[in-house]
Amino acid sequence: MALVRWEPANELAGMELDKLNQMFTGIYSGAFNRGWVPAVDIYETDDHEVVLKAELPDLKREDIAVTCESNVLTLKGERKFDGSLKRESFQRIERPYGSFTRAFTLPATVDTGRISATYKDGVLTVRLPQRDDAKPKQIEVNAD
Repeated sequence: MALVRWEPANELAGMELDKLNQMFTGIYSGAFNRGWVPAVDIYETDDHEVVLKAELPDLKREDIAVTCESNVLTLKGERKFDGSLKRESFQRIERPYGSFTRAFTLPATVDTGRISATYKDGVLTVRLPQRDDAKPKQIEVNAD
């Protein structure tokens, strides 16, 4: 049996090449076959309401579903490719098409019965009001 010297640099270089191959395979495998993930902003208002805004350009209202079950808010939808155009006609396709799913675990302070959602100009806005008992209360301090 021969001794083989371990070269960690060579092993790391091989791992990096594998990662690059996976990355480029994902990019060039076709925008039609892969799912996509819409960008989302989540912030809290001064009224202690959590607001989630998702960018969903070029979707119709009918292609979007918002559900809440067991304190998990789920956004689902699909951006469909215009079938009247041929793939061969395109010089470049950068926008991904297909279905997406995003799920968010909600804090226990959210009142799930009062969640509302609106869709305007390609932006889905979901409002998550907090329960009244979860809002901060001012406590008066008495002096003796």
